Amino acid sequence: MEDLYIRYIHFLGIILLSATLFYELISFSRTLTNAQLKKLLWVDALLGISAVIVLISGGLLWGSFGKPSEFYTKNPIFHIKLTIFFLIAIISIFPTWFLLKNRKSTEAVISTPSYVLYIIKVEAALLIAIPLLAVLMARGIGLA
Repeated sequence: MEDLYIRYIHFLGIILLSATLFYELISFSRTLTNAQLKKLLWVDALLGISAVIVLISGGLLWGSFGKPSEFYTKNPIFHIKLTIFFLIAIISIFPTWFLLKNRKSTEAVISTPSYVLYIIKVEAALLIAIPLLAVLMARGIGLA
Protein backbone atom coordinates (compact mmCIF):
# COMPACT_ATOMS: atom_id res chain seq x y z
CA MET A 1 0.00 0.00 0.00
CA GLU A 2 2.93 2.35 0.69
CA ASP A 3 3.97 2.18 -2.93
CA LEU A 4 0.62 3.73 -3.90
CA TYR A 5 1.30 6.77 -1.72
CA ILE A 6 4.84 7.10 -3.00
CA ARG A 7 3.71 6.69 -6.60
CA TYR A 8 1.02 9.34 -6.02
CA ILE A 9 3.59 11.74 -4.54
CA HIS A 10 5.85 10.97 -7.51
CA PHE A 11 3.07 11.89 -9.96
CA LEU A 12 2.22 15.07 -8.03
CA GLY A 13 5.89 16.03 -8.17
CA ILE A 14 5.98 15.39 -11.92
CA ILE A 15 2.86 17.52 -12.44
CA LEU A 16 4.28 20.36 -10.35
CA LEU A 17 7.65 20.14 -12.11
CA SER A 18 5.97 20.25 -15.52
CA ALA A 19 3.69 23.13 -14.55
CA THR A 20 6.50 25.25 -13.15
CA LEU A 21 8.84 24.57 -16.06
CA PHE A 22 6.18 25.44 -18.63
CA TYR A 23 5.25 28.53 -16.60
CA GLU A 24 8.88 29.60 -16.90
CA LEU A 25 8.79 28.83 -20.62
CA ILE A 26 5.87 31.19 -21.22
CA SER A 27 6.85 33.83 -18.63
CA PHE A 28 10.54 34.37 -19.34
CA SER A 29 11.06 37.04 -21.96
CA ARG A 30 13.93 39.10 -23.33
CA THR A 31 13.23 41.70 -20.65
CA LEU A 32 11.75 41.25 -17.18
CA THR A 33 10.39 43.75 -14.72
CA ASN A 34 11.33 43.40 -11.06
CA ALA A 35 7.82 42.09 -10.33
CA GLN A 36 8.15 39.43 -13.04
CA LEU A 37 11.59 38.46 -11.76
CA LYS A 38 10.30 38.07 -8.18
CA LYS A 39 7.43 35.87 -9.37
CA LEU A 40 9.84 33.77 -11.45
CA LEU A 41 12.07 33.35 -8.38
CA TRP A 42 9.16 31.73 -6.52
CA VAL A 43 8.23 29.58 -9.50
CA ASP A 44 11.86 28.51 -9.90
CA ALA A 45 12.00 27.57 -6.21
CA LEU A 46 8.88 25.42 -6.70
CA LEU A 47 10.56 23.87 -9.73
CA GLY A 48 13.55 22.90 -7.59
CA ILE A 49 11.36 21.54 -4.79
CA SER A 50 9.32 19.50 -7.26
CA ALA A 51 12.51 18.07 -8.79
CA VAL A 52 13.64 16.94 -5.33
CA ILE A 53 10.21 15.37 -4.70
CA VAL A 54 10.40 13.52 -8.03
CA LEU A 55 13.96 12.39 -7.33
CA ILE A 56 13.27 11.13 -3.80
CA SER A 57 9.96 9.44 -4.60
CA GLY A 58 11.41 7.95 -7.79
CA GLY A 59 14.41 6.68 -5.85
CA LEU A 60 12.09 5.06 -3.30
CA LEU A 61 10.07 3.42 -6.08
CA TRP A 62 13.28 2.17 -7.67
CA GLY A 63 14.93 0.85 -4.53
CA SER A 64 12.32 0.01 -1.92
CA PHE A 65 8.79 -0.09 -3.29
CA GLY A 66 7.01 -1.09 -6.46
CA LYS A 67 8.66 -3.40 -8.95
CA PRO A 68 11.98 -5.09 -8.18
CA SER A 69 14.92 -2.73 -8.75
CA GLU A 70 16.29 -5.04 -11.46
CA PHE A 71 13.22 -4.21 -13.58
CA TYR A 72 14.54 -0.66 -13.79
CA THR A 73 18.28 -1.17 -13.46
CA LYS A 74 18.53 -3.62 -16.36
CA ASN A 75 16.48 -1.47 -18.71
CA PRO A 76 18.44 0.95 -20.93
CA ILE A 77 15.30 3.08 -21.38
CA PHE A 78 15.34 3.71 -17.62
CA HIS A 79 18.92 4.94 -17.88
CA ILE A 80 18.03 7.24 -20.78
CA LYS A 81 15.10 8.63 -18.77
CA LEU A 82 17.28 9.17 -15.71
CA THR A 83 19.99 10.81 -17.81
CA ILE A 84 17.47 13.22 -19.32
CA PHE A 85 16.11 14.06 -15.84
CA PHE A 86 19.61 14.83 -14.54
CA LEU A 87 20.49 16.78 -17.68
CA ILE A 88 17.41 18.96 -17.14
CA ALA A 89 18.41 19.42 -13.50
CA ILE A 90 21.96 20.42 -14.42
CA ILE A 91 21.08 22.91 -17.14
CA SER A 92 18.32 24.43 -15.00
CA ILE A 93 21.10 25.82 -12.83
CA PHE A 94 21.71 28.57 -15.41
CA PRO A 95 18.23 30.17 -15.32
CA THR A 96 18.24 29.83 -11.52
CA TRP A 97 21.64 31.52 -11.33
CA PHE A 98 20.37 34.36 -13.54
CA LEU A 99 17.33 34.88 -11.29
CA LEU A 100 19.36 34.77 -8.08
CA LYS A 101 21.99 37.11 -9.48
CA ASN A 102 19.34 39.70 -10.36
CA ARG A 103 17.00 39.33 -7.37
CA LYS A 104 18.32 42.50 -5.71
CA SER A 105 18.53 44.53 -8.90
CA THR A 106 17.25 48.09 -8.70
CA GLU A 107 16.82 48.37 -12.47
CA ALA A 108 13.22 48.76 -13.65
CA VAL A 109 13.81 46.34 -16.53
CA ILE A 110 16.30 43.49 -16.56
CA SER A 111 17.59 42.00 -19.82
CA THR A 112 17.46 38.23 -20.02
CA PRO A 113 20.46 36.67 -21.79
CA SER A 114 19.45 34.66 -24.85
CA TYR A 115 21.16 31.54 -23.47
CA VAL A 116 18.72 31.52 -20.52
CA LEU A 117 15.73 31.56 -22.88
CA TYR A 118 17.34 28.84 -25.00
CA ILE A 119 18.05 26.62 -21.98
CA ILE A 120 14.44 26.82 -20.80
CA LYS A 121 13.27 25.76 -24.28
CA VAL A 122 15.70 22.83 -24.23
CA GLU A 123 14.51 21.82 -20.74
CA ALA A 124 10.89 21.81 -21.91
CA ALA A 125 11.72 19.80 -25.03
CA LEU A 126 13.64 17.22 -23.00
CA LEU A 127 10.87 17.00 -20.40
CA ILE A 128 8.35 16.06 -23.09
CA ALA A 129 10.36 12.89 -23.84
CA ILE A 130 10.25 11.58 -20.26
CA PRO A 131 6.58 10.41 -20.18
CA LEU A 132 7.09 8.41 -23.38
CA LEU A 133 10.18 6.77 -21.91
CA ALA A 134 8.28 6.07 -18.67
CA VAL A 135 5.46 4.33 -20.55
CA LEU A 136 7.92 2.24 -22.57
CA MET A 137 9.82 1.35 -19.42
CA ALA A 138 6.67 0.42 -17.47
CA ARG A 139 5.69 -1.94 -20.30
CA GLY A 140 9.06 -3.66 -20.02
CA ILE A 141 10.22 -2.45 -23.42
CA GLY A 142 13.99 -2.33 -23.41
CA LEU A 143 14.46 -5.38 -21.21
CA ALA A 144 16.46 -8.16 -22.84
